[in-house]
Amino acid sequence: MYQISFDNPINVYFIGIGGISMSGLAMVLADRGFKVSGSDRAESDVTENLKKAGIKVYIGQKADNLTAGDKPELVVYTAAIHPDNPEFAKSKELGIPMLTRAELLGQIMKHYYLPINVAGTHGKTTTTAMVSKILLENNMDPTISIGGNLKDIGGNIRIGASKYFVTEACEYTNSFLSFFPGVGIILNVDADHLDFFKDLDDIRNSFHKFAELIPEDGTLVINGEIPNLSELTDGLKCGIKTYGFTDEFDYYPTDITYDDFGNASFTINRRDGSSFGVSLKVPGKHNVGNALAAAAAADVFDVPEAEIAAGLTSFTGTGRRFEYRGCVDGLTIIDDYAHHPTEIAATLSAAKNYPHKTLWVVFQPHTFTRTKALMDEFANALLPADKLIIADIYAARETDNLGISSRTLKEKIESLGHECFYFPSFDEIEKFLLQNCTKDDMLITMGAGNVVDIANDLLGL
Repeated sequence: MYQISFDNPINVYFIGIGGISMSGLAMVLADRGFKVSGSDRAESDVTENLKKAGIKVYIGQKADNLTAGDKPELVVYTAAIHPDNPEFAKSKELGIPMLTRAELLGQIMKHYYLPINVAGTHGKTTTTAMVSKILLENNMDPTISIGGNLKDIGGNIRIGASKYFVTEACEYTNSFLSFFPGVGIILNVDADHLDFFKDLDDIRNSFHKFAELIPEDGTLVINGEIPNLSELTDGLKCGIKTYGFTDEFDYYPTDITYDDFGNASFTINRRDGSSFGVSLKVPGKHNVGNALAAAAAADVFDVPEAEIAAGLTSFTGTGRRFEYRGCVDGLTIIDDYAHHPTEIAATLSAAKNYPHKTLWVVFQPHTFTRTKALMDEFANALLPADKLIIADIYAARETDNLGISSRTLKEKIESLGHECFYFPSFDEIEKFLLQNCTKDDMLITMGAGNVVDIANDLLGL
């Protein structure tokens, strides 16, 4: 495998440079003196920001892009790029060394003394942001690569000058097995990405392999409530810190209360008997768990309690994670990235404590594979919504619909006795909402696709 060196900057080309993770890696290399260029299928705010940073971006992926300037010495590509991609094929033809996004991210980590990797089926972006906020609050100058927009850093990437590198560790296609974590966090392990993994046991095996990457002098912070936890932790050489909601774990909360918007205040307790208070500005019980994980990780770096509390208290969320978008004619509009049944359940639980009269949810399923594999779980998770609308499935990387559609999910929900609506276009959904939502209602646009466009359209953004 090709090895990069910060001491020897080279010419690197990114296929799909506009992706949120790819753009961050491109910025890190550019900051280190590498000559960076790349392509994407369409212009976006991300590609504009890259151009402003002096990075050459080609719109449209063509073989000629590889020879339009200096020949790249390394090509980086994402899992979404297939061998028939013209730039991929041209790179092979020219004999240019190639790395996946995950392989490059792993190699970048090796240049930092203490890489912090946040893994889990859900909650990675939020917890990565919480850890980042704590380090920022303590003036620890971390480099941050996050899968969402964090207001405090003005986007998804921050270039620091210290030994700390904070990033998400995604399990899809076993990406995180290319990483070199010094501190690893595992938030949860659920069935997902079943277009790649065989089953839940296969997923759990991958998370165990990820934990094995942590060196003997490193630390694993793990949710102690994960079923059959020992299967993930047996044989590990690193230190282990557990967290959960009872006193059997190394970190646990007490005195949990919620304000009028569902934001929790609570006491973080350690096994040694010490404790300190925290008040969050993000809603839901699941964020109490995320905060426990972030606090446990911060203890590894000897961050003072006051700075841990200050970082967590000042954290106001990331883009598309129960994000308040605005209000129109008395209708409160929230946007949320939830696209797995567990995430949906957490979001709707948080919504119970948020002021509203009627809770409307527009859910856009993400990929046919996930929708088919978890059909029953999706239907049950969505039941707490007072009024439910299903949009067409967002295909993402898939082309085969597996014989299902959003109508299939609608019928499953109706079989459980819950009214459910389906419309084939966003225009029809928006018209229905405008005709039926009333003052003091709340709308959540939910899903990992482009369902946020409905929120934007209703708000005139």
